[in-house]
Amino acid sequence: MKVSVIIAAGGSGKRMGKPKQFLPLLGRPVVAWTVDVFKTIKQVNQIILVAGGDDLARAKEFGVYLAESGKERQDSVKNGLDLVKNDCDLVLIHDGARPLVTADIIEKAIEAAGECGAAVVGVPVKDTIKMVGYDLIINGTADRSMLWQAQTPQAFKYEIITRAYQKIKGIVTDDSKLVEDLGIKVKMVMGSYENIKITTPEDLVMAEAILRSRNVSSNA
Repeated sequence: MKVSVIIAAGGSGKRMGKPKQFLPLLGRPVVAWTVDVFKTIKQVNQIILVAGGDDLARAKEFGVYLAESGKERQDSVKNGLDLVKNDCDLVLIHDGARPLVTADIIEKAIEAAGECGAAVVGVPVKDTIKMVGYDLIINGTADRSMLWQAQTPQAFKYEIITRAYQKIKGIVTDDSKLVEDLGIKVKMVMGSYENIKITTPEDLVMAEAILRSRNVSSNA
């Protein structure tokens, strides 16, 4: 099975105040940790890093295919898809700012997508979820047993994700939603509560603590 990976690393980092994908994490750019995990997966034969124009030059050091990001996330993923090899079986799409994903999680996503056609990594929500209106009045309480927090990678058969992107309309922030809209069932795969996305300064502190707990150094 041939797998191509698209790592979306073109975000502007509005909540962080700067692009978080290239912030230092134990002395290395966040996205470097992300790329290195996928390089350990034997089924992966192509990694495409999608980054902003200003970041493309320094991204060359990672030794992967490069694509320039677009205005919206969906444009960035589309630019990555344009570079995917035609003999690809599966496409994995992953957040560049999610560096704590493990090889085990990636391999489970590949296996599930190979069997079902589409898979999303996620974890059951821990907290009670309230549905709130614009007036901040609670409208109801969701059944927590049915709720999962989606993570990445999200994995799809090549023909499914390319067909989904051909039918895209409006602004989309989740690739699996496009596949769901085609009427295709998407399998949920257990991820990890450590598989966090770096969004705020506090997330960087947490990511460093998790890496240290894994006895990982900047020379990994």
